[in-house]
Amino acid sequence: MGQIEQGLERALRTRPVPASTEARLRFLLASHGGSTRQVATVLEVSQRTVQRWVTKKPGARRSPGPLQVQAIEEAVLARWQPRIRGRRRAQAEAEGFVFHTRARFGFAAPAGSSDDPRVRWITQDLPGEVARELFAARDAGAGEQQQTVILARALGHAYFREWGRRAHGLHIAFSDVEFADFSIG
Repeated sequence: MGQIEQGLERALRTRPVPASTEARLRFLLASHGGSTRQVATVLEVSQRTVQRWVTKKPGARRSPGPLQVQAIEEAVLARWQPRIRGRRRAQAEAEGFVFHTRARFGFAAPAGSSDDPRVRWITQDLPGEVARELFAARDAGAGEQQQTVILARALGHAYFREWGRRAHGLHIAFSDVEFADFSIG
């Protein structure tokens, strides 16, 4: 998962996701009414395996392996705050968001301008159309590169060309993203 994807995920949550595997298993059990059978079905393991992971008996407890830890994490992320995520996404698509980034920006511009890429800190309000395009690309399985292109086009128009008031024909190269954060509402 790239920086942009991580930033979108952080923006859609209001509380942190449980950090430890134990806390994640407790969340999955709580969200499935305490049923180890349903959790086992979700994680594609046996019910007995889930029971070994969550037992309180000393010596009987087992830890999940790396593949199971990954499956637990994905299951928790898929179920974490679904209504809040939906509301925050709808709000971003309607009202826009503030994009904070530190990345390398370069330019393809007419002769006489500096096109050397350099690292910049940028904080910019972006409209809901950009949020809709980003979420649609993410839902379609777009990678970090396609999301970077969407944000480069939006930042080029909003930040560098001041919504079309200057620097006509300036094309932005956006790369080496150190971090990408989104503020919604």
